[in-house]
Parts: sequence; C-alpha cells; structure tokens
Amino acid sequence: MDEFLEQLADIFEVDSVKNDDELDKFECWDSLTILSIIALTSEKFGKQLSNDEIRDAKTIGGLISLINQK
Repeated sequence: MDEFLEQLADIFEVDSVKNDDELDKFECWDSLTILSIIALTSEKFGKQLSNDEIRDAKTIGGLISLINQK
C-alpha cells in the first residue's frame, strides 16, 4: 500500500499523503485527478471505482477502505 500512497501523492502533486487528508482539499482536485485515481486503482488492484465512489470516500483513508471493500 506504500507504493499506492506514493503514486497518489504524485497524482495530487504533493510530497506525501496521509489517511486523514481530505480529497477535495488538494489543490489539483478535479475530474482529471479522479480519472487518474480510477486508472491507478484499475491497474494496481484490478478494481473498478466510479467517480461517485471516489467523491464519497472523502479522505485518503476512505479511498483505501473503498478499494479494500471491492
């Protein structure tokens, strides 16, 4: 999961991310970022997430929980 967090940090254009970071607080949070998360999750875990699921996750930790539940 550490590599996944590093890749998320790259997507969000920050040095690192923490579980309690709110997704919509990142400066680059937009539809392109969501598409990047969808692609990363599909490639890394073979799981498909929707735009709404990602938005509803609210935090990095919520996103990880969502992936684990799929």
